[in-house]
Amino acid sequence: MRTSPGRYRGIQSFVDAGRGVRTVLRTEWNCRIHFAIFALTVAAGFFFRLSGGEWLAILLSAGLVLMAEVFNTAFEYLADAVHPEADPGVGMAKDAAAGGVLIAAVAAALVGAIVFLPKVWMWLTNG
Repeated sequence: MRTSPGRYRGIQSFVDAGRGVRTVLRTEWNCRIHFAIFALTVAAGFFFRLSGGEWLAILLSAGLVLMAEVFNTAFEYLADAVHPEADPGVGMAKDAAAGGVLIAAVAAALVGAIVFLPKVWMWLTNG
């Protein structure tokens, strides 16, 4: 939030961004669920020894879901601040933003299935 010149300003932007992520994690249940699934996915990735390409697919997919969740939350905060009373147009916009998170989450789940299902199958059938 501060606009001091030089190095401090760059560091402060990271501090501000970190505060934003903490706020979203603290206030949004769905974001905590997404982060928990991400942590489990990373653990599964180490367990199944994913290749570089598989890690790339998983991390990009998860990053997009988390980014969509943070943007959705930011949009909701802004919409509520600008138009605190119920409004059908604001409601539709908030629903559309949440729909973007859903699309990202479904796509990430499909990527996860493509990457992990064959590995889980091999693990279950070959011991």
